[in-house]
Amino acid sequence: MAEAAEFDVDTQGVIERLRAAVRRRFGEHAGIGNFTLATLGGSNRTILFDLGDGSARRLVLRQETIPPDYTPFLPADVQYRILQVVYDHGVLVPEPVFELDAADELGHGYVVGAIAGESLPKRLLNDAEFATARARFLDQAGTELARIHAIVPALLPELETSPESGDPLEAWMGYYDRWVEPHPALEFAFRWLERERPPLTARTLLHGDFRLGNMLVGSEGIRAFLDWECAHFGDPLEDFGWLCTRSWRFEHVARPAAGIGLRESLYRAYERAGGRTLDRAAARWWEIFGLVRWALYNVMQIYGHVTGRRRSPAFAACGRNTCLIEYDLLMTIAGKYD
Repeated sequence: MAEAAEFDVDTQGVIERLRAAVRRRFGEHAGIGNFTLATLGGSNRTILFDLGDGSARRLVLRQETIPPDYTPFLPADVQYRILQVVYDHGVLVPEPVFELDAADELGHGYVVGAIAGESLPKRLLNDAEFATARARFLDQAGTELARIHAIVPALLPELETSPESGDPLEAWMGYYDRWVEPHPALEFAFRWLERERPPLTARTLLHGDFRLGNMLVGSEGIRAFLDWECAHFGDPLEDFGWLCTRSWRFEHVARPAAGIGLRESLYRAYERAGGRTLDRAAARWWEIFGLVRWALYNVMQIYGHVTGRRRSPAFAACGRNTCLIEYDLLMTIAGKYD
C-alpha cells in the first residue's frame, strides 16, 4: 500500500492538494490512501487512490500536464462534460465523481471511479485469460459504438468549437503545418484524401480514439472506454476506420478489426444494435485517414521533444514510429495492404 512519502516531491504535493480537495467535497473526516501512480499513457498524470469515507471506493485523478497550445486534445473540463453525458446514456465509462476547480490548486482535471481491468493490447490479443473477451469483442464494440453515435450532438455544444468537428481533414492539415516538419509521404496522402473524399454519411458524436489500449477489459469482455480527449462530431465511419487502421491491429495484421476479427462482423454488430447502415467502401478512406492521423500524433510527440516542451525517450522514438506508419500508409493507398 503506497503512501505519499514514497513518491517524488512533485507527486507528494499533488497528493496533499488532492487530499484537501476530497475533504472539501466529502467532509473533514474523508481520507485518501493506497496510492498508485499509473505509468502508461503520456497525456495526463494519473493517480489511483482509495476514498476513506466508509464507502471503500477506489477513485482515479486525471490531471492535465500538456501545454494547451501544443496539443489537439480537448481540455479537461470538456472531457469531464462528455463523461457525464455518455455515462448518463449507459455507455461503459468510469463514473464521473468531481471536476477540479481553482480552489483545489491542481490545475485542470477530474476524478472518476476506478474500474479494474486490463488495457495492454499484447495481453488482450494473446493471453488465454481473455479468450472469452476476444470472442465477444466485436459484438460489444459494435453495440457500444451504436450507443455512442446515437447521443444527440445538441447535448454537447462544447464540441462544436473543436476543429475536427468541422472539417477533420482540414484540421489535420492545419496541425501538420503547425508542427513544421516536412513529410512528403503525408503530403501525398493529404492530396489523395482530398481527391478521394467520400460524402458525409451522418454527423454523430465520436469517441475519436476507439481502440485497444483505451479500453479496460476483463476476462468476460469490455468493462470501460477511456480517454475521451479526442471526442468530436463527425462521420461515424471515422471511429470504425480508426479501430481497423493497420497500426491498431498490432501483430495481428490479418485481422482488420482491432487485430481480433473481420470488419464485416464489427459492422453487422453495429447495425444490429441500431446503428446506421455503414458504407463499406467509404470505410477504407477513413482507415487511410486514420494512418495519416496516427502519423501526425507521432510528429506531434517528436515536435514536443525537440522543442523541449515534453522531453522523453518515448517521445524521441516517435520519429522512428512516424516512418513505419508512413510505410503502412503508402502500402495501403497502393492496395498492397488490406
